[in-house]
Amino acid sequence: METPPLFSLRGKRALITGSGQGIGFRLARGLAEAGASLVLNDIDPDRLARAVDELRQTGAQVAGTLFNVAKPEEVRPAVAEVERSVGPIDILFNNAGIHRYAPLAEMELARWQEVIDVNLTGAFVVAQAVIPGMITRRAGKIVNICSLMSEAGRPTTGNYTAAKGGLKMLTKAMTVEWARHNVQINGIGPGYILSDLTRHLAAKPEFDAWVKSRTPAARWGTPDDLVGAAVFLCAPASDFVNGHILYVDGGILAAL
Repeated sequence: METPPLFSLRGKRALITGSGQGIGFRLARGLAEAGASLVLNDIDPDRLARAVDELRQTGAQVAGTLFNVAKPEEVRPAVAEVERSVGPIDILFNNAGIHRYAPLAEMELARWQEVIDVNLTGAFVVAQAVIPGMITRRAGKIVNICSLMSEAGRPTTGNYTAAKGGLKMLTKAMTVEWARHNVQINGIGPGYILSDLTRHLAAKPEFDAWVKSRTPAARWGTPDDLVGAAVFLCAPASDFVNGHILYVDGGILAAL
């Protein structure tokens, strides 16, 4: 039997959460360019429909599924319907995430909980819905979008830092339990990436200058910078890579 190309995703189906816009949408497009068929997810039906239509126009094979990752009562039936009507999910990209800024001493519990629910618990809930099929087939890839803040904090982002630190360790916990079933679970830790979540920060001259001075590469990253890591962690090239967080950060974690 011919060995598949190391970086080909042809014949694989990827579910990408939070992919109606921003980084999730760009990652979805990158996986399609490597040959994967796509299932996009969002909580906004209009945004999801636009994203599906835009990617279909490029020739990608795309379906959409509407659910909130933080609501198990939505996730489980939606995943079951995808696998029944479209086919098995070979790749899960836990990308959905939100920010809610506030100093920890003043943070309302609801603002804390919302970020934990979406950024951490949501990844667990979706993975739990997808993993039985991967275990049965003895094949699968799960990639969790972690963060620089899986390793370090910044004022007013304590809820996000806690969620992303937890997601790093959840990635390792998934590995300990699921790697034996030939499922590879890893994470990507973006640095400061220009996206819908960060554009307001880049618009502040002082913060923009701080990011560029703090990052050895001396620039903001772009969603395009994440695509190579995403394809690698979803492709045969990473079949013995497990429990790893691949930081795509321009070197920021290497510098004091």
